[in-house]
Amino acid sequence: MPFPPKIEQLLEDLNLFDDRMERFQALIEFSDRFREVPESIAQRPFPESHRAPRCDSEAYVWTEPLDNGTFKYHFAVENPQGISARSMAVILDECLSGEPPELAIELSHDVVFAIFGKEISMGKGQGLMGMVDLVRTQTRRLASAQTST
Repeated sequence: MPFPPKIEQLLEDLNLFDDRMERFQALIEFSDRFREVPESIAQRPFPESHRAPRCDSEAYVWTEPLDNGTFKYHFAVENPQGISARSMAVILDECLSGEPPELAIELSHDVVFAIFGKEISMGKGQGLMGMVDLVRTQTRRLASAQTST
């Protein structure tokens, strides 16, 4: 199954890097753009119900409904060493916020390996997939509630 268009474009851009270290540097630059969840959405201590399962970086996810039926994704990453989690948060927000909810609901775990490579450690990969799981679950629940009202 193809990825959402903005993720496909990101992957095309990342694939332009021949050198693996250049690709890692590009992903670190995503991490540098990370902005934590605004206090209007969530405040510490964050509820466990928003914590990504299996994520050692202690990533949290919030899905905010927008007026046009789409969603805005917000993240917190509590581990200061959580560069991959912060990068993933920026990518998920930039590629899925404001897009049709189905793109988030149908997002495959394969996106983690497509972005970070098959060499990603099992623990880190599981944590990033946990972030994807939470985005999918929250989007599915909120989109379902919107259609039933």
